[in-house]
Amino acid sequence: MDQEAHLLRLNNIVIKSVYFIGIGGIGMSALVRYFLSKAVRVAGYDLKETELTKRLTQEGAHIHYEDNVQLISKDADVVIYTPAIPVNHTELAYYRENKYVVVKRSDVLGWITENAFNICVAGSHGKTTVTTMIAYLLRETGYGSNAFLGGIAANYDTNFWSSDRNVNVVEADEYDRSFLKLSPDVAIITAMDPDHLDIYGTVQNLEDAYLAFASKLKSAGLLLTKYGLKHKHNFGAEKHLTYSLDNRDADIYAFDIKVHEGAYHFHVHINGVEIKDLILKTGGLHNVENAIAAIAVAGYLNIAESQIRQALQLFRGVKRRFEFVLSHTDSPYVLIDDYAHHPEELSAVIKGVRSLYNEQMLLVFQPHLYSRTKDLAAEFAASLDQADEVILLPVYPARELPVEGVSSELIAEKMKNKNCSVLTKEAFTETVRQRKPALIVMCGAGDIGEMRQTIKTILLEK
Repeated sequence: MDQEAHLLRLNNIVIKSVYFIGIGGIGMSALVRYFLSKAVRVAGYDLKETELTKRLTQEGAHIHYEDNVQLISKDADVVIYTPAIPVNHTELAYYRENKYVVVKRSDVLGWITENAFNICVAGSHGKTTVTTMIAYLLRETGYGSNAFLGGIAANYDTNFWSSDRNVNVVEADEYDRSFLKLSPDVAIITAMDPDHLDIYGTVQNLEDAYLAFASKLKSAGLLLTKYGLKHKHNFGAEKHLTYSLDNRDADIYAFDIKVHEGAYHFHVHINGVEIKDLILKTGGLHNVENAIAAIAVAGYLNIAESQIRQALQLFRGVKRRFEFVLSHTDSPYVLIDDYAHHPEELSAVIKGVRSLYNEQMLLVFQPHLYSRTKDLAAEFAASLDQADEVILLPVYPARELPVEGVSSELIAEKMKNKNCSVLTKEAFTETVRQRKPALIVMCGAGDIGEMRQTIKTILLEK
C-alpha cells in the first residue's frame, strides 16, 4: 500500500498508464499534459500528426497515427476517448470488448475536479479566452491554480499548467453535455447562442443544458453570466452577478473605453467599486468584455486591484483568438487569425477589427461542419455582410460526412454583400499573391489556421 501512496488515484482507480483515442484534440491534450505532470505513462492515437501532437511527443507521450490494435497500450488503467471518434473505431472497440475502463474526457475532468475549488467557464463563444484570462490572472498574481484550457495561452505556449493550490480553472464544454460532469464553485456563462444543434436537436434543449450547468453550482457559489442572457430569472443561484462590455444595468461593466496605440484603456465598475486605468493589449472589444468577466472572478477571490492591473496589461491572448500574424508594428499589412466559427463570433471579430482599423477588410471564412452551416446559413450571411469583402473557403467537415445541398455557396447565396466569392484554398492564396490586400482576417475552426504562414510569406514577398 505504501508503494501506491504516491501514485495518482482518481475515481478509486490507481492510474499508472493512460491511453487516449483522439489524443491531439485541444481539450484532450490538456489532460495529456495533466497526466504527464503526474508521471503517468501516456500513449494514444490520432488521425494525423499536427504541431500539437509533435509537442506532446516531445513532452513524453507516445503517439501513433494508424487505427491499429497492435500499436495500443495493453496495460492502460484508463482509456479516454473523444466523442468525435467514429463508433466503428477498431481500437475503441477492442478496449470496450476487453472490459477496460473506457471514459470520455468529461468524465476524467469530473474526477479531477471532484474534491477541489473549481472555476468553470461555459458558453457558445468567449469561453476559451475567459478561461485563459482567469487562469492567467491567478497565475501571474501568485494566487495559483491548475488550468485546463481549450486553447493555447500565448504567454506560456500551453493549454495546461499545475499549481500546489487545489483550485482548478476549467473550460466547460457544452458539446455532448460534457459540462454537466463538473462541480463549480464559480460558474460563468458567456453566451447561450444556438450551436451544436446536431447534438441538442432544439434551441430549448441547449438552453436547458445551460440551466442544468448553472444548477451544478455548489451552495454559496458564484454564478456570473453575461448581461442580457435569456432565462436570467431561471438560473436559481443565490449569488448571481451579470457583466457587460458597457451596459450600466449590469452588475459589472467597463466605462470610458479608449483605444491608444492599439491597446484598450478602460475602467471597470464592480458592485459600486471602480477599478481604474486598466490596459488590455489583445485586439477586439469582445476581449475587453472577456477581461471584465475575468476581473470579476479575480475580485471575487480578493486579488488586489494593483495586481490585476499589472497582470492584465501583460496578457498576450490565446493562439488563434484575434491573433496578429502581421501588424503595423512590423509590416504595412495586417493579418489576423481567429477561431471564429459561429455567426456571433464573426460579428465580434469584425466589430473588433473596425475598432482598430479603417482599411478595407477582406474576411476569409472557412465554415466548420455541414450541420452548423445548414442550421445557421442565414445568420452566417448576416454576420459576413458586415465585412467589406468576403472569401468563403469550402466547408471543413471535421467529424461529419457531406450533406447534399450544403456547401459554402449556401451562405454566399444568402448574403446581401455581393463582394463575395467562394474559392478553393489555392485560389485564395493566388488572390493574395496578385492583390496583396492591406487587411486580411482569417476565420474558422478547421485547418484555415495552417495557411497563415503561407499568407504571411506571400504578403511580405518583395
